[in-house]
Amino acid sequence: MLPQRLKKAITDNPKKLGNLIDLVNLPSTLREFVGQSQISRLGCFMRVWSYIKTNNLQDPKNKNVVICDEKLKSILLGKQRVELVELPSLIKLHFPKEPK
Repeated sequence: MLPQRLKKAITDNPKKLGNLIDLVNLPSTLREFVGQSQISRLGCFMRVWSYIKTNNLQDPKNKNVVICDEKLKSILLGKQRVELVELPSLIKLHFPKEPK
């Protein structure tokens, strides 16, 4: 069951969904982190989120902040702390832009 906002976004612009689920060849830094040579942007985000939860990297005082370890820093531009809202845009930087 998809949230209403997501349903509307998909019906208004189905290409956006395609950009999230299309398999893409990954650059070496992200390939080492994910452990696959191809993954979708959504799948990559889910792997990163799973890594954050498994390794308890959320700030205990503010759950909207991730405290990066060395492995996570390698894919998030070397940042020490990352807000959850910036996480998708930082991951998106590793994926090539689609030609128009």
